Amino acid sequence: MFANEQAVTVDTLIPECQKRFDEGLRLVGVTAVEIKADSTFDVLYHFDQDLQVSHLRVNVPKEAPVPSISGVYFPALLYENEIKDQFGVNFQNILIDFGCTLYLEPEVVKSPFCTFTFARKEKGKEEA
Repeated sequence: MFANEQAVTVDTLIPECQKRFDEGLRLVGVTAVEIKADSTFDVLYHFDQDLQVSHLRVNVPKEAPVPSISGVYFPALLYENEIKDQFGVNFQNILIDFGCTLYLEPEVVKSPFCTFTFARKEKGKEEA
């Protein structure tokens, strides 16, 4: 969890983005994390204004549609197309939808999901 992070739902995502746009915040990135334990994605939207960073987080089931924010922040279409390619997040109504071919060749039929696993090691019990 980030400092200055706010959880939103798919229903409140666009109004919250519009509010930030109207306040002059700049979209600096959109990232996604696969939550393997419950088969969901966290999609994170990162904003900046005067070097103060804030974030929106929406958690969605893997198959659920996520509304595109490209109607509010046009450059978001590149982030959303990349995440759609790489993770398979089901963004809806992207202003320019590359149909999973922004970074992937047309013959690729499955998004290369990225799953991270963290192993906690206790001090003194590290393997030699």
